[in-house]
Amino acid sequence: MFDRILQRPNCLVNKRNRYQLLATVLINLICIAHGIGIGWLSPTLRKLQTPESPLSFPLNVKEVSWVGSALGIGSVIGNSLSGLLIHRIGSKMCLLLIAIPHLCLWIMVYFAKSVEFLIAGRLLAGITGGGIYILHPLFISEFCDANIRGTCATMVMLSVNTGILIGYILGTHVSYYVVPFIALILPLSYFVFVLLFIRDSPMHLISKGKFLAAEKSFRYYKNIKDGDSVSDQAIAMAEFKNMKVALTKEDNLLDKVTLKDFATKAALRGYAMAAVIVIANQFSGVFTMVNYMTDIFAMSGGSMDPNTSTIIIGSVQLFGAYVSTLLCDVFGRRILMLVSSGGVALSLTCFGFFTYFTQMYDLSEWSWVPAAIMSVDIFLGNIGLVSCLFVLMVEMYPLKIRAKATSISIVVCSSLVFLMLNIFPLCMHYWGLPTTMWSMATITAFCFTCFLLFLKETKGKSMLED
Repeated sequence: MFDRILQRPNCLVNKRNRYQLLATVLINLICIAHGIGIGWLSPTLRKLQTPESPLSFPLNVKEVSWVGSALGIGSVIGNSLSGLLIHRIGSKMCLLLIAIPHLCLWIMVYFAKSVEFLIAGRLLAGITGGGIYILHPLFISEFCDANIRGTCATMVMLSVNTGILIGYILGTHVSYYVVPFIALILPLSYFVFVLLFIRDSPMHLISKGKFLAAEKSFRYYKNIKDGDSVSDQAIAMAEFKNMKVALTKEDNLLDKVTLKDFATKAALRGYAMAAVIVIANQFSGVFTMVNYMTDIFAMSGGSMDPNTSTIIIGSVQLFGAYVSTLLCDVFGRRILMLVSSGGVALSLTCFGFFTYFTQMYDLSEWSWVPAAIMSVDIFLGNIGLVSCLFVLMVEMYPLKIRAKATSISIVVCSSLVFLMLNIFPLCMHYWGLPTTMWSMATITAFCFTCFLLFLKETKGKSMLED
């Protein structure tokens, strides 16, 4: 029975998939570290706005918006640099480089003498995050089999959400000046593991004409040993040769991309759907609210401790990302996006109504409602809008422009991250929480309609086809 399960093509620990899973886990250590930086900020920002701030300078609402949104500026920089460098110096070198800004984040946090230190630190954290969201989906798509590609790609957000939960806990219960020493362990470990165990993908090496290195990389990620049976090795090498032929065809040479390649019907369809996905991802507020969760609960009218509520939401968020890794290659991307966007629109609407009536009536007996509604919202947002974003970004574009188009799309997404992180605390301050929630619900409902009518399933799609 157990042997039969291990032999399934979609089993993560069967012989062929083991090194692909190992590589995915190792590169996602930086995702956990990045998530810690995001999650730690939410309870810490609330402390920094009080006279009891661990720093000598309490923050006002405008400074809070800039500390929060600097992550988006850094993400745009990280996206752009990664998109430019990935085909020049390779995935492995890029993966090593993105650890450096994250290390600098915690140095800036520890030595902060003014709000500018925190803004600079968040910008550096954004550079790492921007690099992650370009490098990881592309790299995983190049070495993973189609049977497990969705599962491995959604592990990116599972890892980020794991870090966010850890960050919530550290920000709530650990001293400001102790957190940097704990947080530095992960990026340092990641750097060593990538250096020792990660190789450039066979697709990248083929595109550079390094065919011997590409074959070694292919054998490594597919776990093909010299001692394997002759038939198994022959089948694997035939697969490698097909990949080599497909990538070296004159019309598929990745280094010879022209403007005409960006104007094909397949490319235009990709742009249109990418725009809707990015808008849904950001204007649903799922990621934005993670950064300001403690403040949201403090304004929601619930009587639960805001920090406790935030940790509960972090756990729910992690569970949602885990469910996505289980279901992405089973039910496909389309159904997860529909359930996610529709559920988020409904949850935001309900949350808006609760906070609206809290201003007029005593709802203290219902103090658990904000945490319950937000738990549903965050769970549903993470099974599709968050976790499937990078899977779909890679899969929807034609092969020839995939890397460049994906990079451009993520740059746009990061720009919206900056916008949302900057305006969200201002919207809560000037519009109030109900109107802010209803606005996001309206946009998410529109995106649900677009997914229902136009989003096509990409489960099982070969990365060598358009």
